[in-house]
Amino acid sequence: MTPIPKTPEPAAAGIVADAPRDNWVDRYAPAAWRPYLRLARADRPIGTWLLLIPCLWGVALAAAADAPRLFDLWIVAGCTIGAFLMRGAGCTWNDITDRNFDGAVARTRSRPIPSGQVSVKQAVAFMVAQALAGAVILFTFNWAAIGLGILSLALVAIYPFAKRFTWWPQAFLGLAFNWGALLAWAAHGGDLSLAPVLLYASGIVWTLFYDTIYAHQDKDDDALIGVKSTARLFADQTPLWLTRFLITAVLLMTGAVLVAILPTGDPLKLVLGVAAPWIFGWHMLWQIRHLDIDNPDTCLRLFRSSRDTGLLAALFLAAAALA
Repeated sequence: MTPIPKTPEPAAAGIVADAPRDNWVDRYAPAAWRPYLRLARADRPIGTWLLLIPCLWGVALAAAADAPRLFDLWIVAGCTIGAFLMRGAGCTWNDITDRNFDGAVARTRSRPIPSGQVSVKQAVAFMVAQALAGAVILFTFNWAAIGLGILSLALVAIYPFAKRFTWWPQAFLGLAFNWGALLAWAAHGGDLSLAPVLLYASGIVWTLFYDTIYAHQDKDDDALIGVKSTARLFADQTPLWLTRFLITAVLLMTGAVLVAILPTGDPLKLVLGVAAPWIFGWHMLWQIRHLDIDNPDTCLRLFRSSRDTGLLAALFLAAAALA
């Protein structure tokens, strides 16, 4: 009898274990490109969405407070390209710094560096190339946005080390991932005010919400290797903490909308704007109700659904801008 060939393990096939099955990188990308696209998480687009969404919030709320401009279309397009590039550069930096940790965790040991698909030197060169391409996009914006973009690099550099010294690495991720709310607001009007700062704070708390859910996938391995996270810190109290984050994020975004739109005196804009944080909150409540912190598949599914949480808010903010 002819033996049936075994399905190759993810690492042996070059496939990353936690990437969606049959993603476009594994199916269509040239073989030589696949390790680098995996390093940039191009096979897992959720991170790009979560980096882009605060940018969409920022430009939409700025347009609602002022007036839509033709250049706003380029802000959206530029932020979309920039989110893909800078998320890739950030993930590459994260994998360079975490390569020893990743090799000790079941979900991450198949990533390109610990599995040997890409060397550290190759990863550094790839990271620099992505960052330079992102800089080309950034320099099409005004000087306020350019300055904010440069400042964000410090947050990106610090984040991978946070899990080594604090139980709140998700807060550092929030500081980095939501910077686009400030940058996109500034790209629209050339300045900052209280409204984008409140919006930025709302995004940080939202990141604490969704990344705590994500971190529950790795809590057992993290405990073995000494990596800290809010998932380990909150443990069985996670639903209570997520509820606190939900309420805080909704209140902060509501404050941002009120500060930005009330001065316009337009009731329709205000109604549409205030609807954004409330539908945002209802979706987070749905996530809490379906959460099982001991089921990694459920945690990953709910984490990925956070794209819809953020896009719902972006949709209503955009409607307020166009009203």
